[in-house]
Amino acid sequence: MFSGDTFKNIRVYWLAFVAYWGIILFGYDTGIAGGVVSQPYFETSFGLVNANGSINKSKDTVVSSNVVSVLQAGAFFGALGSAPISAWLGRKLTLIGFTIIFIIGAIITTVAGGSRGIGYIYGGRVVSGFGIGGISAVAPAYVSECSPKNVRGRITGCFQIMVAIGVMISYFINLGVGLHMADSPKVWRIPFGFQLVLAGIMCLGLFTVKESPRWLASKGHAEEGIANLAYLRREPCDSDEVRREFAEIEAAIREEREARKGLGLKEAFFGKGNFVRFVIAFVIFLLQQWSGQNSVGYYAPQIFTSIGYSGTINSLLASGIYGIVKVVATTLFVFFFVESLGRKASLFISAMGMGIMFFIIGAILKTHPVVTPLPGQPAPPPAPSSKGMAAMLYIYVCFYSMGWGPLPWVYVSDIFPTRTRHYGLAMGSGSQWLWNFVVAKVTPTLEADLGFKLFMMFATINIGGMAVFSLLLPETKGRSLEEMDIIFGSVSAESREAFIERALDRRETTFIDKEV
Repeated sequence: MFSGDTFKNIRVYWLAFVAYWGIILFGYDTGIAGGVVSQPYFETSFGLVNANGSINKSKDTVVSSNVVSVLQAGAFFGALGSAPISAWLGRKLTLIGFTIIFIIGAIITTVAGGSRGIGYIYGGRVVSGFGIGGISAVAPAYVSECSPKNVRGRITGCFQIMVAIGVMISYFINLGVGLHMADSPKVWRIPFGFQLVLAGIMCLGLFTVKESPRWLASKGHAEEGIANLAYLRREPCDSDEVRREFAEIEAAIREEREARKGLGLKEAFFGKGNFVRFVIAFVIFLLQQWSGQNSVGYYAPQIFTSIGYSGTINSLLASGIYGIVKVVATTLFVFFFVESLGRKASLFISAMGMGIMFFIIGAILKTHPVVTPLPGQPAPPPAPSSKGMAAMLYIYVCFYSMGWGPLPWVYVSDIFPTRTRHYGLAMGSGSQWLWNFVVAKVTPTLEADLGFKLFMMFATINIGGMAVFSLLLPETKGRSLEEMDIIFGSVSAESREAFIERALDRRETTFIDKEV
């Protein structure tokens, strides 16, 4: 794990850590809402309780789905708007801007309560979502463009580790306020207010990192691009490694410009070898969102209640354990297996494992239905069948974390050339947030109406859709970003090598002239 390359690339790891710190916000913000709306004091404060003390199920379902899903609605537009902004301002400044937008939304959400009703939470979540959507689109492109190809999958895969850490933190903060502050507005103000701490850390960290060398090269800032690349690789500016890599970057950019001069967005989306990449970016996130993970992750307390973990504390504790398992499993995969198993094999094994686990849960829930305690009765301890279903969920998230959790971000970051990468990431991120919104909105209704059939539905999608799709993808492990045009047929290998040689010759001539 800690080889010489690890320390050689320490600056790249730091850049990824800073850029992906915002992804902790992504995970935290998506995980926090389901636990907040399940707190009894929240339900009482925002009018979700009937006169007899029972929960108004229809109203609770609507508010829960709205509080969770409006974040995704804002994120969808933030992700799509990020492409032209990052192309204009650069990756670093764009991330700073979207983080500030997120902070504004977090403040609005935190002050809700009293005379400031549920509308403040809805509005703040939309604004925060816009910031999160932009961060989720720009950060993977930024990290991918700065990472050497031999560790790019591992570094880019840290995205999902940060998501998992953010979700886990949200579960335990909800558990903490549920145990110690259950009868005050702190049950939502502390969870929502903690976002400001995370966002502030990211804002400060972004001032310690360099702009993407690939973006600088695309804007004609070659000297600054070489200096930043040398800094990230911990090599002198005139080293063969840096000169070769920057020549490859320049060759790819010049080649794209010559082939597509004046053709604009239409060619970017429909040019030779491009359309299939945008289709992959859209479909891979569609399938990821319907894998079942987001339904469990966003509504973990409710899902664990549906399999027999009655009572707020039981369901929140089970959710916290789920978060820990997800972090550990994701970290082990990203650091030990992502570059050895390959993208296709990991995605296929992951989909099959998830589908099998969901089929088992659905079968147990069908044969051992959960008995819900009446209002006022103490929550019974989970039955053995409930513990078995919880164990299957924990194994399920291990399979998710070894493939369909981290790899869609890695894969989509892999396949786009420099000129269209920000559009590709925006398409992938936009698809992710669009279907994220749909899943978040409909999950409470599906859980209430389908029961065990919900797990059967996700199992069918896992095996019938995701496993088959995995086998159709080209392998990208160990290939440079500039080689993707060859894989997808945009250019021949011979043509690309000729471009590289010409770029090297020009760089060599310039270097000799400066020496003279």
